[in-house]
Amino acid sequence: MITAIDRLATQDPDRIVYDDLGHTNTYGELKQYSDALAAHLDAMQLPREAPILVYGGQTFNMMATFLGIVKSGHAYAPIDTHSPLERITTINDIAHPAAAIAVAALPTDLPGTAVITPDHLQTIFEKPVADYRVDHAVTGDETYYIIFTSGTTGKPKGVQISHTNLLSYVNWMLSDDFDLPQAPRTLSQAPYSFDLSVMDWGPTLAGGGTLVALPKKVTDNFKELFETLPQMKLNVWVSTPSFMDICLLEPTFDAKHYPDLQRFLFCGEELTHATAQTLHQRFPQARIFNTYGPTETTVAVTQVEITDQLLADYPRLPIGYAKADTTITVVDDQLNEVPAGTEGEILISGPSMSKGYLNNPEKTAKAFIDWHGQQVYRAGDLGVQLENGLIMYRGRTDFQIKLHGYRIELEEVNHYLSQEEHIQVGVAVPKYNRDHKVSQLVAWVVPAAQELSGLALTKAIKENLQGGDMMEYMIPQRFVYKESLPMTPNGKVDIKSIIAEVNQ
Repeated sequence: MITAIDRLATQDPDRIVYDDLGHTNTYGELKQYSDALAAHLDAMQLPREAPILVYGGQTFNMMATFLGIVKSGHAYAPIDTHSPLERITTINDIAHPAAAIAVAALPTDLPGTAVITPDHLQTIFEKPVADYRVDHAVTGDETYYIIFTSGTTGKPKGVQISHTNLLSYVNWMLSDDFDLPQAPRTLSQAPYSFDLSVMDWGPTLAGGGTLVALPKKVTDNFKELFETLPQMKLNVWVSTPSFMDICLLEPTFDAKHYPDLQRFLFCGEELTHATAQTLHQRFPQARIFNTYGPTETTVAVTQVEITDQLLADYPRLPIGYAKADTTITVVDDQLNEVPAGTEGEILISGPSMSKGYLNNPEKTAKAFIDWHGQQVYRAGDLGVQLENGLIMYRGRTDFQIKLHGYRIELEEVNHYLSQEEHIQVGVAVPKYNRDHKVSQLVAWVVPAAQELSGLALTKAIKENLQGGDMMEYMIPQRFVYKESLPMTPNGKVDIKSIIAEVNQ
């Protein structure tokens, strides 16, 4: 990856690598900035391979920072600007980083961690170094990046992705399986702390294309969103199906108004038949791909093209065929392989599988297991492998869900609910729509003794959660108030019965 990007920068320094709402940067600048940062990090004499936190949004400076870090032999751990303060400090506590780079101003202190401020970073970038030698960059099984996903009891897990893992994934994306256009202009909408973003920047930078950023402030304003999108002149679209559903609300989101769009790539949650069919009708000449994969196996490990025939054959769309270097096996509760057509848990093995969670041997041992002499990742997803090799997704084995592309542990939501002052006890459960997709989170709550009730109570709870440490996408959309919650014989809240009632 690093060599390919630097080669492009040397051969064609004026080629546009990043387009942020019309403000552009070149491959030459990417090399200049990343070399300068790598030299600065070298001079800091940080422990080899120690991770470096990076705080920021959808900007060119984030990309240059990531590349500078890996050139200097370190992994980076991205944290998005929309993260609550507690998440930032928790990640800092878990990662034990060698340093943190604030591409955007950090909203909190990180005790014990050296921080490069935005002004200092800009000064570093603007002092080019001559002939920086990239001879100690991240390589092989060394960790390239760490993505923190949702974890139980409010603690995120840091998934370590190595250079080998990343190469396996990017080389697959650049293969005939996707047949991406040459040097594409690719939508960069997912935050860099969400591994879906690797689907846009990985193959695009390796293939000499341009990342076209769509910041959150634009996506949050529908009027601005639909004024901006047609001006982006995109060739490749990468997003969750949920974001596509928003875009399809606009009647002019079609091939006539977006003549350059040739590929649609989806990951992060289930692509429904209705969304795929509408998109196929709007863009009949474009190629649409459904993919699947946990963060732990580097973005995606299956793909299938959504054709007229596939839409006709499958009312619920398959998640695809396993990529060539990867084995997917479906097993029962005892981890015995089940015959084709039988539902079971998905096991994944191959060169894109993570080495495990950063500084969390217990969780790593539970999820990454030895199975018949090979290391496999227990996805915790239910699936069915058909005779023709296609894999069908059937939901989660536990209470982990996907909502708008974000992976959410219900236990983590419940952790925050239990800490809210107006709540005596509360649990969040998913409500599914007729396409088997999570449409919203519903909280069942026993209120603490107080004067508030109804809408006023809901408003107070939501304001507290929004102003606290909970990620915005985890806050339940609906609150149902109860005198008590159903219990299991073991004395635990019976979440399964609540899920059943919410989805009657």
